[in-house]
Amino acid sequence: MHGSSGAFKLLVCVICPLALAACAGSQTAASDKTAALPTTAPQPLVAVEVQQAEVENVDLTAQAQIDLWQRIREGFAIPDLNTASAQERTAWYGARPEYMRRSLERARPFLYVIVEEIEKRGMPTELALLPLVESAYNPQAVSPAQAAGMWQFIPATGKRYNLKQDWWRDDRRDVIASTGAALDYLQALYTQFGDWQLALAAYNWGEGAVQRAVDRAKAKGEPTDYASLTAKMPAETAGYVPKLQAIKNLVMNPAQFALILPTMSNQPYLATVTRSRDIDVKVAAQLAEMPLEEFVALNPSHNRPVIPGANNPVIVLPADKVETFKQNLEAREKPLSSWQAYLMKAGDKLEQIASKFGIDLTALRSANGISARQRVGAGHTLLVPRAKDSKDVAEEQLPAEISQPPMETEGRVVRATYVVRKGDSLALIARKYKVSAADLKDWNRSLGSAVKPGQKLTIETVALHQAAPAKGGTHSRHVVAKAASKSHAAAHSKAKRPAVRVAHR
Repeated sequence: MHGSSGAFKLLVCVICPLALAACAGSQTAASDKTAALPTTAPQPLVAVEVQQAEVENVDLTAQAQIDLWQRIREGFAIPDLNTASAQERTAWYGARPEYMRRSLERARPFLYVIVEEIEKRGMPTELALLPLVESAYNPQAVSPAQAAGMWQFIPATGKRYNLKQDWWRDDRRDVIASTGAALDYLQALYTQFGDWQLALAAYNWGEGAVQRAVDRAKAKGEPTDYASLTAKMPAETAGYVPKLQAIKNLVMNPAQFALILPTMSNQPYLATVTRSRDIDVKVAAQLAEMPLEEFVALNPSHNRPVIPGANNPVIVLPADKVETFKQNLEAREKPLSSWQAYLMKAGDKLEQIASKFGIDLTALRSANGISARQRVGAGHTLLVPRAKDSKDVAEEQLPAEISQPPMETEGRVVRATYVVRKGDSLALIARKYKVSAADLKDWNRSLGSAVKPGQKLTIETVALHQAAPAKGGTHSRHVVAKAASKSHAAAHSKAKRPAVRVAHR
């Protein structure tokens, strides 16, 4: 994602974010032939500039008159799954026309480029419907297992398919990058299994699990097709291809289910503008004269309120907004970005930094992805409003990468019992648990100035979860028990806080 203010390109590739472990699906095919895969290695998605010479012999008017839904139907190539589960799923979706309408309406900006990329690779067009199973075409969807984006990639698989996940952005939510990654993954799975239904099962369950199920069936002389293996699959995977089949059934014959499909033009909806300088998300939306929510919906991968130019960002816009963006950019005299990086020093507090740079504390936390329970300190880089008169803030462009030290997340107070040993003193116990003697006396009201062997003392500890951001965007966490200070004890004596949930992926 990059470029100069004037450069723009029509998207003739794919759009959508993310996928791996997720939902279920399947559908009725117009043809039972299986699409062959290209023998060459899949190429990375790029936004290609279309030259007039390349299209002058093409009847674009006639092509545009082809409804995109008809184009999708004509590309169906996965054998139909005629099972009770597929029929049940068809009835389920068919009874929810409003849900289907909303989900397919959400696909409007992306569906054309998805179909283009699928056809370019010679893949069955049923795959263009898979994001409805995964995320209802929502690029910002996040599952409890931390799968993210339209294609629902978990962090590890996203890294495997070159979806960058760092402090600035998460490409699992990028509609272009994640679609390319998802199709790469599906191509690899089809190459492994030679069967699209098994490839889809592996997309949901994992290729290793499907391969083991196939190998066990072969060893017993049993069939290895998807329908025969469903009894050995988790319920989610057993229902995954039936869901896709059900959606395919509705798209193939919407009138049968009283479903009105949203009109989908068989023309590109999106274009891209490349940037090489920092630009605020709000400013980019203003230049395109778009509502902020709409701009973010087309550019959902950015984690921060500013898009750093050092990362060569590609900004996705409706094709009819590109000229507006270019003209407003050329006419703009104000800075494009209002943020700079600030490196926290020893003794810095967020409250002080917020006051120093004239920003609300809540807004500062939000801009930097710091929750109210997280604590940051020296060595942590913050985005702060530009302050040209401040020597503490660098004037140069924002860095392409920011590596943050571990953050501690405050957890719940745990009360432990300590049995005094021979030779112990109040001061010694306080030093051991890094608290004060006053804390010990506060927690143990009957405690005098001395302790005796065998005496039981209450010591309050607070669980701190130290999260070290991995470059792939995941967080490996371990629990650090620290003695609760008097202030901690006071805060927790008023209201019991819920335990911090630690995700292990």
